[in-house]
Amino acid sequence: MIKVAIYGKGGIGKSTVTSGISAALGLDGYRVMQLGCDPKTDSTINLLGGTPPPPILQYMQENGRPDRLDAVVRQGFGNVACMEVGGPTPGVGCFGRGMLTAFELLDEMGAYETYKPDVVLYDILADIVCGGIAVPMREGFADKVCIVTSGEKMALLAAKNIIMALRNFADRNYAQLGGLILNCRDMADEVERVTDFAEEMGTSVIGIIPRDRAIHTFEEEGKTIVEGDRTLPTSQRFFDLAKTIVGFGAERKAV
Repeated sequence: MIKVAIYGKGGIGKSTVTSGISAALGLDGYRVMQLGCDPKTDSTINLLGGTPPPPILQYMQENGRPDRLDAVVRQGFGNVACMEVGGPTPGVGCFGRGMLTAFELLDEMGAYETYKPDVVLYDILADIVCGGIAVPMREGFADKVCIVTSGEKMALLAAKNIIMALRNFADRNYAQLGGLILNCRDMADEVERVTDFAEEMGTSVIGIIPRDRAIHTFEEEGKTIVEGDRTLPTSQRFFDLAKTIVGFGAERKAV
């Protein structure tokens, strides 16, 4: 099992990228869990036809600890096990602590044993990498971190902050940086800009998702582009990323 945390600033397209990878992995025959770690609870919506699962934190606030995993888990396209953390009570709770609570609940309830995932993907909002948002990289939940970015200044700044947070844990055998995923905004020289940034930060660009209207067309139908038409060139980019993610597992076994 390989566990990958996918980070990036809000609005950069993390959920589009994460769900596309999950869909591709599912079609390739891998068992996948995707856990949305954003209070908006929209990470898995396009794997589920437009209807997200009950957010774990909200469910616990209203009903207490769930008796069964299927109270907060839904099976999506490609048989992906879909979950959403949700958000704490506004103005009261800490999202980082809430995320840890959700992770621990799934572990205690045997989610990994039940769904037996080959790949676990965490989709994590990270405009500001506080101690709470860094939970997956520092608590041993994730093996690798991938960062979704564009060539825009603020997206690259967020990526830099995430990389610096990772390096703070470099001597503790926590998650390692897997690379950058460029989600294009059609800026001039965007690929070169992000490639240069990756080189400067000592990493690489592991995938490039072009700006494609088909992505948004299928999302209006509650689908990923991979589900909508797996033959499209942009869909193939997600299959390529899926292979890279699986490769992280092979790297881990070789260490």
